[in-house]
Amino acid sequence: MKPVDILTMNKTSWEQSAERFFGRTALPEFGPNAPSEDELHLFGDVNGKTVLDIGCGSGHSLAYMGNQGAGELWGLDLTTKQIEAATGVLRELNTTVKLFESPMEENPGLPMNHFDVVYSIYALGWTYDLKKTLSHVHSYLKPGGTFIFSWENPMHDRLQYRDGDFVMTKSYVTEGPEYNEGWNKSVVIHHRKLTTYINTLIQCGFTIEHVIDDVVIDIPSDNPERWYASQKAEWVPSTFIVKARKM
Repeated sequence: MKPVDILTMNKTSWEQSAERFFGRTALPEFGPNAPSEDELHLFGDVNGKTVLDIGCGSGHSLAYMGNQGAGELWGLDLTTKQIEAATGVLRELNTTVKLFESPMEENPGLPMNHFDVVYSIYALGWTYDLKKTLSHVHSYLKPGGTFIFSWENPMHDRLQYRDGDFVMTKSYVTEGPEYNEGWNKSVVIHHRKLTTYINTLIQCGFTIEHVIDDVVIDIPSDNPERWYASQKAEWVPSTFIVKARKM
């Protein structure tokens, strides 16, 4: 499938589903069954800093940054509905807000060497071209700037609950675009090994500071067949988090 077809398909599905994800998986949370920023303190003091959210969704992570004192809030997202939602969520904040509707593989007019912090909460894995996206992120950051992202652990959807057991149903090592079962095959997401994320960051000029895949289960699931069931998280982490720096 061509990248333009993947973008069209995924954008259409997100436009239809945006309301369902309003306010979900947003800072200080990094993702399902994972420690939060309140525990990890990866961002440190963001007071007065210029921040960019890649895949800003409904704007709740940017609102968190604004409430922590960030000086400028920038965000981009693929979908019209998410940008509209974020505009509403951020309207009352007394700080500069600039939002762009754009694929993350393109620069819609973001300044180079401008941002202290770029982050992406459960969004980076949607890119069809990881190297191009990470190259853009690197160019947006000031020297010494921080990039933090979280995404679904690439082992997570390889494991499914069947007849009372969790079993491997797909190859972990075979990478490429796949119809995503969590979305009832209405979107295409690239499966990538964890090492692919790490090595691509390095190729794009980042220095890796932290890789986190700890599991925190606050509320046990009542159904092991749920996509992010706690029972599955006891076998394989749902989420991984990476902190990197532009040197």
